[in-house]
Amino acid sequence: MYGLLALTASGVMALAQDLGSKALPAPQMSGGKPLMQALKERRSIRDFKSDALSDQQMSDLLWAAFGMNRPEIDHRTAPSAQNNQDVDIYVAMAEGLYVYEAKPHRLKKVVNQDVRLLTSGQPFGKVAPVQLVYISDFARMPKVGPELRDLYAGVDTGCIVQNVYLYCASSGLAAVVHELDRAPLAKAINLRPDQRIVVAQAVGLPK
Repeated sequence: MYGLLALTASGVMALAQDLGSKALPAPQMSGGKPLMQALKERRSIRDFKSDALSDQQMSDLLWAAFGMNRPEIDHRTAPSAQNNQDVDIYVAMAEGLYVYEAKPHRLKKVVNQDVRLLTSGQPFGKVAPVQLVYISDFARMPKVGPELRDLYAGVDTGCIVQNVYLYCASSGLAAVVHELDRAPLAKAINLRPDQRIVVAQAVGLPK
């Protein structure tokens, strides 16, 4: 199955090229539901519409997930162990795969093809317009022993995942965190050995 979904050789070669970046509008930091109501309504939803999110929704979603909320000191909306900021958010959409750069708040394209089906074998994998893939870069954990890196990566990712859930509950979007077959996606992205896929999270409008 995954052989049919794998990127073509030309798609993989594109990883070495500059595929461009997409600036995001400034995030809207007001509005939405109160925190206690968002906590009450937080849930996993697996039925999505295929409608794309707007640029503003993408901006708000990614900023809420792991954006810069104190840009003067490069601190972010989710904590990370020793402030290693080891987690990168890869954003899979129909037009390609991007990595979120919190500063200067933009999406940088890394693959030209739609790899959403590589992120989930479940039915929503080909329907949800956005798949967020959380990848921990162990090279950013120089002071963390090898026996603790998986644990720290999981905790750091969990904080980001919950931010996404709360943003979605507050803004009327659907989200679900899910497992995935890591090897085919890691190959498609051409990850280094010290980069580890932790988990993925689908986001979109509820059906």
